[in-house]
Amino acid sequence: MDNGASSYRRFLSGDNTGIVEIIELYRDGLILYINSFTQNIAEAEDIAEDVFVKLIIKKPRYNGKASFKTWIYTIAGNLAKDRLRKQNRHGTVDLGSICELTDDEVELEELYLKESQKIQLHHSMRKLSPEYQQILWLIYFEGMSNKEASAIVGKSVHTTENLVYKARKSLKAQLEKDGFDYANL
Repeated sequence: MDNGASSYRRFLSGDNTGIVEIIELYRDGLILYINSFTQNIAEAEDIAEDVFVKLIIKKPRYNGKASFKTWIYTIAGNLAKDRLRKQNRHGTVDLGSICELTDDEVELEELYLKESQKIQLHHSMRKLSPEYQQILWLIYFEGMSNKEASAIVGKSVHTTENLVYKARKSLKAQLEKDGFDYANL
């Protein structure tokens, strides 16, 4: 499977069903990934929308050097970082104060993750640093390789491997603290 590359090519050739397929395939995952930056589900939804608008309006060139999924997640991460930089410059949002889950976020998690253990795992992940959340999301929920994830986070593969190790160790400690039940895995 080419993870959306053929759909994007079809869209660029004039077939609008291609962009619809991309949106259906990536929307929820992108929102949850972007949420690890913003800690605000509504803002994550807006940024995910911006990703798709960028694809539709600007039609950036996909060169095929990385998988389509890696490419679109890189776009999403860059847009999220840009939005946070602008907000910090203007002082409009204190991201440290936005920690509680909103009703929309819980609903989205339940639809996307479905199983109660995955939901509990996701809640424990939210207590980790944003950097740990992002790398764990890319590796385990999106199924990316260390190489693909390293391209998205802008670190070397070796540094990414170390980051994954530390993030997993931190997540394990958090899960144990939250009373995660390993017996039912």
